[in-house]
Amino acid sequence: MKKEIGHKVWAIAEGYIPSYGNGPEPAFTSHETACILNTSEQDAHIEIFIYFEDREPVGPYKVTVPAKRTKHLRFNDLQDPEPIPRDTDYASTITSDVPVVVQHTRLDSRQAENALISTLAYPVIN
Repeated sequence: MKKEIGHKVWAIAEGYIPSYGNGPEPAFTSHETACILNTSEQDAHIEIFIYFEDREPVGPYKVTVPAKRTKHLRFNDLQDPEPIPRDTDYASTITSDVPVVVQHTRLDSRQAENALISTLAYPVIN
């Protein structure tokens, strides 16, 4: 596929990482994930900013998604510039230098009956 698909700026208005879960780790660790698809011929250089209700944003978290690849990025694993706090509401923006597609997924394993949700992030059209 030679055609680039997607957008360069995405927003995820909802985010929350529970501090605990049920089941074996790492498969059943409660988490938030941004699934990023890069269909272009060049690597996508991604910057993520995290927004909170009661403090200044944190970022950028920098990630590269190679050309014609996908990356499933757990927000739990983001460490630099600082880990994302657990049990805290947040939102995020994802900016890329080439068009990408972003899907948001959450696994909430706080109860024995796990919940998995997934939705397309909001594409910001510039």
